Amino acid sequence: MRSAEVLEQLDAAAEEFLFPDLGHGYYYAVDARLHGYRDAGQWALIVEAVGYSPRAGNLIDVLHVFANCLTSGEPGFDNSDFLARVDNWDEIEDPDEPETYRGGPVVLRGQKVVVAARSGEDMVDVLRRLVPRHRELLLADERELRRRIPVDIPEVLRLDQWDHPDLAGGSRPSQSATFRQIADVLTTGDLRLYTPRLQPNTHWSNWPDSGSL
Repeated sequence: MRSAEVLEQLDAAAEEFLFPDLGHGYYYAVDARLHGYRDAGQWALIVEAVGYSPRAGNLIDVLHVFANCLTSGEPGFDNSDFLARVDNWDEIEDPDEPETYRGGPVVLRGQKVVVAARSGEDMVDVLRRLVPRHRELLLADERELRRRIPVDIPEVLRLDQWDHPDLAGGSRPSQSATFRQIADVLTTGDLRLYTPRLQPNTHWSNWPDSGSL
């Protein structure tokens, strides 16, 4: 396995708008996580981008799946990689004021969560307040993560923050020191090759233009 093959797949996905864009105009950035998998002949990378989509009317975890061992679909995402997290959206959004919190508990994947928020607040602010206390309910579980990759390929890397390329600024994954290092780890198995020197930027506050369309 060669690192260049990983980066070529990521660049091709970026060209097709299938690489994670934390500044996406249709999604207010909320949270993110990265998973790397490998064995002697296979590699896989999954980047979760959790965002509030007013158009979809929910908080969505989008799984971006890349690998040389996909068990279904193509690199990037398909319809089943969009995972809605709020079960009672019609109860918490004000019907007269879209994108506004109506009040009451938020039901996340069957679990009722009381959030410290007032009726009338912007929905995006309320949803961002779910992190970090309830972030595991927002992010993918093992069943969801393994849907399109082999169930037995070991996870060797998990990142909750990293320096992510700004696609809107013309940056490609292969130009990112972060993803070059991740590609090296996935193809060699040497975790020492991931030595980040740039400050993480995956927190939603670093993507002020997300959700602006």
